[in-house]
Amino acid sequence: MTNSTSPSNERPLDMIIFGGGGDLAARKLLPALYMAHTHCNLPADTRILAIGRKDWTREDYLKNFMEKQSRPFIDEKAFDAQSWDKFLALFDYVRVDVENAEDFRRLAEASRDGAQRVFYLSTSPELFTTICDNLAAAGIVDDHARVVLEKPLGHDLASARAINDAVGKRFREEQIYRIDHYLGKETVQNLMVLRFGNAIFGPLWQAPYIKSVQITVSETVGVGSRAGFYDHTGALRDMVQNHLLQLLCIVAMEPPVSLDPDAVRDEKLKVLKSLRPMTVSDIARDTVRGQYAAGAVGGEPVKGYLQEDNVPADSRAETFVALRAHINNWRWANVPFFLRTGKRMQTRKSEIVIDFADLPFSIIPSGPRNYGNRLIITLQPEESIQLQMLAKEPGSGMQMLPVNLNLDLQQAMTQRRAEAYERLLIDVIRGRLTHFMRRDELEAAWAWVEPILNGWKELGDKPRGYTAGTFGPAASSALMARENLAWAEEA
Repeated sequence: MTNSTSPSNERPLDMIIFGGGGDLAARKLLPALYMAHTHCNLPADTRILAIGRKDWTREDYLKNFMEKQSRPFIDEKAFDAQSWDKFLALFDYVRVDVENAEDFRRLAEASRDGAQRVFYLSTSPELFTTICDNLAAAGIVDDHARVVLEKPLGHDLASARAINDAVGKRFREEQIYRIDHYLGKETVQNLMVLRFGNAIFGPLWQAPYIKSVQITVSETVGVGSRAGFYDHTGALRDMVQNHLLQLLCIVAMEPPVSLDPDAVRDEKLKVLKSLRPMTVSDIARDTVRGQYAAGAVGGEPVKGYLQEDNVPADSRAETFVALRAHINNWRWANVPFFLRTGKRMQTRKSEIVIDFADLPFSIIPSGPRNYGNRLIITLQPEESIQLQMLAKEPGSGMQMLPVNLNLDLQQAMTQRRAEAYERLLIDVIRGRLTHFMRRDELEAAWAWVEPILNGWKELGDKPRGYTAGTFGPAASSALMARENLAWAEEA
């Protein structure tokens, strides 16, 4: 199906997936590995060991999980029956109770000596310490092993440090891959090229030429089956602490000295450490918490968060957050960064909007609306980059109207683009750490977020209701309006 070939000098690979019978494995990990296999991006001698608690045989796993639960998540256009059969031949299933050290002997027997072992922990973070300790006790953590940790990494700064300490006892930092799938998106990685490969943006990517930055990740779905998890987590921990702050870092970072992993991550860390800490009064003024009420999304009625299964009737978990952040450095002085995320929103989108400063004076009338230059980087549902320019409105007079210079990545680049998880899994296999968080990054993000959580408690802050199918509470729009700004869909 492709002209790509596997490098012949790669070591045998044992990809060992804890939670191999779970939702993330079905929806993301196994389809990603299938695509990597189909396009010859796995080592020639690869085995995939699915780890689970069910008393299944290999055949049970392939029939009940791979065929029935994971295969439906593979795009039919990309599916090939012969390739699928070859993919299934890579699998084995090992029953392991991760809290029973004796069970890890079976895993040690199934894993091959001399293989490159990648341990993917697609489990609750509360199990990370136990799994790593038991792997080490079983003698299968060597200098070449790698471990992938799924979010959320901790509930606060202290728990994040505890996880990092525990995993760090068994794996060196360069063996640890803290995954954030947003960093695997093509457009996010393309942002580095946009910023540092194009002379047109270099001199303008700073105050006073940039007026504001918006980062939005909105979802149309509700909490679904994750209600039990979500009610103890909320949108700030679930989305802002990782995804949105990582996007902010890529927008705001200084040019690294190279694309070496530590060079890139050093610059992202500087951004996180430069975020202005929020006082309680800042939190009251510059953050908005919301919780969706019953409404309609896509023309279909949906229930409110408090009516979802397994949600307490008095829950104060936020399903929406909007906030204003500031970066205390020379490049971004007085430039507000607005972050927003929510569930049951009007549309599903992830985008970064860079609003450039207005001209100090213009001889050309702007008409009833004061349009300006705007760069819109869309991550989903489709990946694109648009630069809003101003042109003359046809006809008599000299009125200005916005027109977009549009780079549609799907149209501009015809070669297949890997999905985020596929790209990141290939990076793990090849030992590329650039798009994974380092320990100090993670802890710096928690150090900034945790005071907001504590401030909400001190304020007794109750989430504002918003109707499902909207863009969140009205207070979110007011947050922007105070600075004569508006969210992209309202401008």
